[in-house]
Amino acid sequence: MITPPAIQVENLTLAYGNRVLLKNADFSVKKGDIFIIMGASGSGKSSLLRILTGLTKPASGKILINGTDFLNASEEQQLNIMKKCGILYQSGALFSSMTLAENIALPLQQYSTYSKEDISYLVSLKLALVGLAGFEEFYPSEISGGMKKRAGLARALALDPEILYFDEPSAGLDPVSSRLLDNLMMDINQSLGTTLVVVTHELDSIFTIAKNAIFIDATTQTISARGNPHELLKNPPNENIYKFLTRGKNHA
Repeated sequence: MITPPAIQVENLTLAYGNRVLLKNADFSVKKGDIFIIMGASGSGKSSLLRILTGLTKPASGKILINGTDFLNASEEQQLNIMKKCGILYQSGALFSSMTLAENIALPLQQYSTYSKEDISYLVSLKLALVGLAGFEEFYPSEISGGMKKRAGLARALALDPEILYFDEPSAGLDPVSSRLLDNLMMDINQSLGTTLVVVTHELDSIFTIAKNAIFIDATTQTISARGNPHELLKNPPNENIYKFLTRGKNHA
């Protein structure tokens, strides 16, 4: 029996009114992949992520998640699918009035049957996994931007997701914090086998973590390149992807 990809996108069109951002998109994300959605600012990367996570609907097209038609599934089916997914937003999106422990416990309290003691243990485990052991009682205002991102990642990991989505994870971070987060993402992928889908335009992250990628070309409103970024740099299928991958320093 052939195992379906983690995500299969077919003939997807993304539009806001008459403004088309992406048309007739087809791509798949293999289980256990680190898959990058890349493109210039305003190309529709984050909008595509919102569709993949069920926050908005496309103009047309189909999305299969682990073989299930996500867009046409019932509300209950969609909820069950999303319980197996985690999301790290740009800002970390932590609740400022709650401690880190309370933030991470929230999805466990809402969507699991664990006891209070088990939840407390799992919260400490997830914080330790992202390098924040001992920070349970800290509030988001008391930690750095990089730590907020890692705390947000701990919350995204709370329900042991099969798929993790990241929206510009390096945004607002200094190079050292960004590299630490990249390394953490690769560790999670390798140790847990979690599929990562990452929206970013940061070249350092793209060349460090990506196994596969698609490039959303704002000039054609299409996916104009796909594959490993290192291979795309060696054999660029078009000028726009070459310009995108050679901004600043040469990564060849």
